[in-house]
Amino acid sequence: MRFQAFIFCLLLVFSNSNHADQSDQRLDALFTQLAASEDPTLIRATENRIWQIWLEHPNEDLERLMEIGTQRMNSRQFPEALLVFNQVVANFPNYAEGWNQRATLYYLLGSYEESIADIEETLKLEPRHFGALSGLGLVYLQREELAKAKQAFEDLIAVHPNSPSAQENLRFVTEQLLINVI
Repeated sequence: MRFQAFIFCLLLVFSNSNHADQSDQRLDALFTQLAASEDPTLIRATENRIWQIWLEHPNEDLERLMEIGTQRMNSRQFPEALLVFNQVVANFPNYAEGWNQRATLYYLLGSYEESIADIEETLKLEPRHFGALSGLGLVYLQREELAKAKQAFEDLIAVHPNSPSAQENLRFVTEQLLINVI
């Protein structure tokens, strides 16, 4: 109950901002750099910078809630994490990373339909969200929907062509599809 009261108090100070960090102007240059580089160190640094921007928000309370939700999710306190992420998407529906984090939580819970729905919301707000595209492919792998997984990984490679994990996942799915045909 104390945790719920804490979340409620933080929400009282939320402003109804429409600022969506996926629209940050710095992202275009970073995605150009991500597509052009084949240097693994530079790719990882660029990915990390993009993630930082996606997580930024002018509302410090929202940023704090995202930290709390992520900490709860990482420590497997799933009900508390879900409470946080539900509040984030309810109060900041234009904040792509709120949807993405809840999609990740749903994936961990095995709630694949809910994960897909939240990934779709993430991608409406940020079509280049390589984390969401990767997650979508993984959800479809779990559901053994290989053609859909292949499409998700192809979409990921269109956004992030030098992602080693995307290339590896696409290769695996393609092999599985060939095995199923034989």
